[in-house]
Amino acid sequence: MPELPEVETVRRGLEPAMAGRRILGLELRRPDLRWPFPERMAERLTGARILSLGRRSKYLLAPLDRGETLIVHLGMSGRMQVNDAPTAAFHQPQGASEKHDHVVFHLEGGACVTFNDPRRFGAMDLTRTDALDDHWLLARLGPEPLGNRFDEPHLLAAFAGRRVPVKTALLDQRIVAGLGNIYVCEALHRAGISPLRRAGRIGADRVRRLVPVIRETLQDAIAAGGSSLRDYRQTDGALGYFQHTFRVYDRAGAPCVTPGCAGTVRRVVQSGRSSFYCPVCQR
Repeated sequence: MPELPEVETVRRGLEPAMAGRRILGLELRRPDLRWPFPERMAERLTGARILSLGRRSKYLLAPLDRGETLIVHLGMSGRMQVNDAPTAAFHQPQGASEKHDHVVFHLEGGACVTFNDPRRFGAMDLTRTDALDDHWLLARLGPEPLGNRFDEPHLLAAFAGRRVPVKTALLDQRIVAGLGNIYVCEALHRAGISPLRRAGRIGADRVRRLVPVIRETLQDAIAAGGSSLRDYRQTDGALGYFQHTFRVYDRAGAPCVTPGCAGTVRRVVQSGRSSFYCPVCQR
């Protein structure tokens, strides 16, 4: 599933084509994705102007001039592609409709944005903009890891007394929003913290180190266009390439890349998910 860097990369790719543009038409080629589309979705969006394009955690947010906000989640395999957008930073010529092109936005200025989702685990919803923070998808989310609210005091308080592994704690979207399996593994390796260590047993000095390392890992991934492991593509169809610089993720049996470390990357399963780490330099 795309994590924060992938969704932010998609947001940046879509922004030139969508922000400030009016939706001239909306094609819904099926009645649902992960759940049914909102009632009268095409009618409510057609003619509306997209005021901006934002992101909260792994959700894309498009506030409209009609007082509603479109919420988009890419799911496991969803991607949004910009076609025939002469002013967009990402450009790919319009081609024939693909089998899994489920939603098509026809935008002022000539751009066409297509939501393609083979597995249909993606989702779209509409809600009042003034009630956005209370929407059930967003209401319980923690602070953004790249925002000012995510800091050492917050993480220390969130970890205090927690007996769960730090990997599990960091995947809890109520503690920090948008982190997923890949980037938690990578950040913990950079910080020298074992994913097996209990969250409540990590001292203030190590938490102080972990906060900027999480930010650094995410920023590096965004700069690389995210990670493409199976389905993820940028809005021009290009792959991300952060996967080529993974330190531990999906590298079980490979030597640790930490200078001077003689360890070998190990894989363990935690809460049904693979964790990759070096047992030598991660403590």
